[in-house]
This record gives sequence, C-alpha cells and structure tokens, in this order.
Amino acid sequence: MAYCGVPEIKTFLLFVATALAEILGCYLPWLWLRQGHSAWLLLPAAASLALFAWLLTLHPDASGRVYAAYGGVYVGMALVWLWLVDGIQPSRWDLLGAAVTLAGMAIIAFAPRAG
Repeated sequence: MAYCGVPEIKTFLLFVATALAEILGCYLPWLWLRQGHSAWLLLPAAASLALFAWLLTLHPDASGRVYAAYGGVYVGMALVWLWLVDGIQPSRWDLLGAAVTLAGMAIIAFAPRAG
C-alpha cells in the first residue's frame, strides 16, 4: 500500500516554495508594467526568480523530471494565488484541472524507479 511519508511531504513543500518564488518573481514586474507601481519592484522580483532557480536545484532527481513534476504544483499554486491575491475564486473546472496536474505531478515525482 502506498503512503505519503516525510520525503514526499518535503518534496511537495519544496515544490510549493519554488512555485511561490516563481509566481512572486513574475507578479512584481506585472505590478510595475500593468498597474504603474514602482520599478523598484524589479529588485525583489529578480531575487525571487533567483531563489526560484536555486530551489529547483535542491531536488535530487533528474532536472527534466523535476521540471515536469514542478509544473503540476505550479498550476495548483497559481490558482491559490488567483484566489488569495487576485480575489477570484477558482471555478470547479480550475480545481479539476489542478487536481489532474497534481495527480500527474505525484505520478512523475513519486513513482517507484529501478536502480
């Protein structure tokens, strides 16, 4: 029987932190370009994107597999951002799509591997 142990939880939380760093790193320039906020937001945006890239390197798996699995968590976190920051409640179709991508992430990240 499969279970969700500490390594899986740590991996998932690392993906969540990675997604938040990427989303913030893209949101801050959006505020500058689309809403007229200060260009100084580009400094924390650059730091956030650098953090995002560094966090991706902390995963022990092959980079392509990490990027593929990360995409599923990113979709879910983007919808959380939509709700909490943009104030738009995700639709049931948004939630279904996120569930599908998170299931794909779990398959990619946690499937048993030979060797």
